[in-house]
Amino acid sequence: MAQRRLSEVAKKVGVSEATVSRVLNGKPGVSESTRQAVLTALDVLGYERPTQLRGERARLVGLVLPELQNPIFPALADVVGSALAQQGFTPVLCTCTGGVSEPDYVELLLAQQVSGVVFAGGSHAEDDANHEHHYELVRRKLPVVLVNASIDLDYPVVSCDDAVAVEQAFGHLVALGHERIGMVLGPRDHIPSRRKLAAFRACADRVGLTVDEHTIGHTMFSVEGGQAVGTRLVQNGITGLICASDPLALGVIRAVRRLGMNTPEDVSVIGYDDSALMTCTDPPLTTVRQPIEAMGRAAVELLAALIAGNEVSMEELLFEPELVVRASAAPARTKTAVR
Repeated sequence: MAQRRLSEVAKKVGVSEATVSRVLNGKPGVSESTRQAVLTALDVLGYERPTQLRGERARLVGLVLPELQNPIFPALADVVGSALAQQGFTPVLCTCTGGVSEPDYVELLLAQQVSGVVFAGGSHAEDDANHEHHYELVRRKLPVVLVNASIDLDYPVVSCDDAVAVEQAFGHLVALGHERIGMVLGPRDHIPSRRKLAAFRACADRVGLTVDEHTIGHTMFSVEGGQAVGTRLVQNGITGLICASDPLALGVIRAVRRLGMNTPEDVSVIGYDDSALMTCTDPPLTTVRQPIEAMGRAAVELLAALIAGNEVSMEELLFEPELVVRASAAPARTKTAVR
């Protein structure tokens, strides 16, 4: 193999070029997990395996995502895909757009005899969605790990702590003097949004603010959804808005401008995720960062343990978010009466 290819594979797996060479030449002194990781990296990078190794089928793991337009999902796919390759698995990316549904992908993955599946931000987080394909996987005892709060399924769950995220954002707006604080959430059956709403109500109660249809809104996770709800809430006099995703926050900022106002001078906006390019928005977005790297690697570690036949905890792992202060939230211009 050319030196460049050796270097690429070694970098992908996180081992030395000498270790890659030993694997490709069938020499001893390499652990089985490292050997599998090197072979998987060959597949992922598009290189042919040496002739004597082509009979070994790579282990496949499905990674099912709702979409790739929200930058947080490609970021998660990158982390999970790399972690799977290092464990000796080949990731199979399934994006539920273009008419292909989650149940369709599950049927395809089962036909491919995958070793396991990671679901992130999909229908497992939607209470009213069809969950028959999830129950089928439970019946088949296929190793599965879920990323984001879920309906009650007998699988490990890795989540960002929604309550802490709202507390951080709410506390920041209160510290800036805002007394008219609202929230833009995802659909009503979206479990992480329900958790955020419960936390928002608790925060509002502590400082004596009212939570009603004038201060909160549910919508689809998109810039357009954020703009629609943001327009209504800003017209209701809200001066500080917490959003359940960065695209929603960008939609709110657009709504503020369409109403002839500015962010943050007239309306402060805080997002959620800290997805790519949020430092490049106008203004740079203050947001709550999900620890995607840690969450993705934890999900893969849990899945690898399940595939190996080991017992893992079914208690939800909650990861701490971090408020990232940039320029979309500022002190309230004037104080208004509390509703």
